[in-house]
Amino acid sequence: MAFFESLQRGLKKTRESFKEQVNFLLDRGPELNDDFWDDLLEVLILSDLGADVAEKIVEELRYDATAKGLPHTYAVLDELDKRIAAQFSAPEVDIFNLPKACVLFVGINGTGKTTTVGKLAKEAKDAGKSVILGSADTFRAAAIEQLEVWAERADVKIISGKRGADPASVCYSTLEAADELGSDLVLIDTAGRLHTSDDLMRELEKVVNVVRKRANMDVYTILVIDAITGQNGLTQAEKFNQALNLDGLIITKLDGTAKAGIAVQISSKLNLPIYKIGVGEGIDDLKDFKADEFAKALIGSFDDRFNE
Repeated sequence: MAFFESLQRGLKKTRESFKEQVNFLLDRGPELNDDFWDDLLEVLILSDLGADVAEKIVEELRYDATAKGLPHTYAVLDELDKRIAAQFSAPEVDIFNLPKACVLFVGINGTGKTTTVGKLAKEAKDAGKSVILGSADTFRAAAIEQLEVWAERADVKIISGKRGADPASVCYSTLEAADELGSDLVLIDTAGRLHTSDDLMRELEKVVNVVRKRANMDVYTILVIDAITGQNGLTQAEKFNQALNLDGLIITKLDGTAKAGIAVQISSKLNLPIYKIGVGEGIDDLKDFKADEFAKALIGSFDDRFNE
């Protein structure tokens, strides 16, 4: 229950924005007519779910209304969270709980990659795993120092290079150290880069390729997205996925936006699972993603005033 309450708090802005739009729709009465379905589609699109996902959800709900004999608009909305949850791509494995894994974190500047890596390191160490960090963000001021603070806090080893060093060589050294130490989990922080820069994306491809060739364990590439970016987050994800063949997503800063619906759109459109979500700044505010609880916290509940 504590998890769901934390999620509800984190998604408060999105939920309030969504319910404000739905209230206008419900004021028209309980009848399931074409106007209701058109308005519901518009509400979902405006909630950053995207046209394709919104159309799919409305189509499924219209089928439910007939197949289940749903009597009114509130009965339909009671099914909405299930339909939203069904749009997320489910992960094939829990990469952070495999016997051995190397995870690279990519994304643009300011998404919270370094903090996310640090929180994951502490979580894994507290769970009894042997963890090593690689600080391959050799360009941003204080990035290495920031990750070193997290490494100390989590009591894990960190491999870093000098400012401006080749990030691929830092990754290589991290994997060598992981082999020597028998590490269970390797977490590598990479430099933030704009998805619109072909040169920077090619450099990142090189880093990922070096890691995949050198690692003696499965390698996963995770994109960290700041939910505040809204629709731009989808563009980021498309570009990074095209270049790197991503394995999944972590979405941060959901507590600071009314655009949390973008998580549904990105996961569904790119068929990428969401592994973690950030719903606050605290060390315990990085949560395992659970589609059903996310959907419930996203839309809230509705007064079943027309219950028959």
